[in-house]
Amino acid sequence: MIAMEKQGEWLIGTIPDEADGLPAGSLLRERWKWPKKQVHLLFQHKEVWLAGRPAAQHVKVAAGQEIKVRACAPEPFGLDPSPEKLQVLYEDDHLLIASKPAGMLLHPTEKSHKKTLDHLVAGHFARTGVFSRVRHVHRLDQETSGVVMYAKHALASALLDEHLRERKIKRHYVAYVHGSMPKDRGTISEPIGKDRFHSSRRRVTPTGDAAVTHFRVTERYGNATRLECELETGRTHQIRVHLSYLGFPLIGDVLYGGKDLFVKRQALHAAILRFSHPFGMESLEVSAPLPADLQQLESRLRDSPIHG
Repeated sequence: MIAMEKQGEWLIGTIPDEADGLPAGSLLRERWKWPKKQVHLLFQHKEVWLAGRPAAQHVKVAAGQEIKVRACAPEPFGLDPSPEKLQVLYEDDHLLIASKPAGMLLHPTEKSHKKTLDHLVAGHFARTGVFSRVRHVHRLDQETSGVVMYAKHALASALLDEHLRERKIKRHYVAYVHGSMPKDRGTISEPIGKDRFHSSRRRVTPTGDAAVTHFRVTERYGNATRLECELETGRTHQIRVHLSYLGFPLIGDVLYGGKDLFVKRQALHAAILRFSHPFGMESLEVSAPLPADLQQLESRLRDSPIHG
C-alpha cells in the first residue's frame, strides 16, 4: 500500500517501483487488498485514473505514475450535526479517532436521541468541511469511556472493517474488578450469546459466538484488581461478561454482579487503539487519558482498598 493524499473528491498517490507492470485491478485488489466489490465499481464508473486518464482494470501500471481514485464524493452526514465540541485524539484525511465520555450513546437508537458521539462527529465534520456520512468502525457501551475510530470515506470504512475482522486493530482497555485476580495474566476463550431470561444481558453459552479476551494484572488493591484487557473479538459486553464469568465482575457493573462502589458506572475504559493505517500502513497507537471518575476510583482504591 502507498500513502495517498486527499484532494477534494480524489485520493492521489504515486505507483511504487515494486508495483511496476501489474494490472491496475490486480494492484488494488490483491496487492493493496481493497474490497473486490468497491474496486469493480470504481473501475466501472471510471473513477480510477492513471497518468491523467481513466484506466481499465487490465491496464498495466508503471512505477512513478500518478494514480487518482475518486473515493471521497460528498455525502450527507446521516444525522443532525451537534454544536457540542468533540474531543479529537487523532485525525487525518482518512480517519478520525475520538474520545467518548461515559454515559453518552455512541449512536442513536431512537429518533429522539440527538446527542450521541455520532452527532458530535457530524458536528465536527460540518465545522471542518468534511462532507461524509458518519461511519464508526467499532462500538463502545454507553457507560464505557474511551477511544472510538471513525472512517471519513467509504473506502477507508471498508478497509478498516476488514482490518477489524482480521483482528489487525488491537483494542486495549483498563478495567477495575472486584476480587484479587490470582493469575498475573491469562486468556478467556468462552463463547457469548444472548441471555434468554434478560434481554439486556449476554452470557457465556456453548451456543454463542466465539469470544476471546486477554487480560493482564497491572495493580492489586486488597480485594480489587486493575487489569489491562485486549479484545481479540468484539462481542456485545464481551469484557463485562467474561470477567463476571470468571468471578471478577467490574466494579460498578450491577448488570453483571458488580457493586455500585466508588463509581456510578462500570469501571471500564477503552484506553488504546493500535493499528496499521489503511493508506500508508504505518503503525499507529492512539490513547485516551483515564477519565476523572476512574482516576478518583483508582485513588480511593489505593487509599481505602476493598476488603472482604
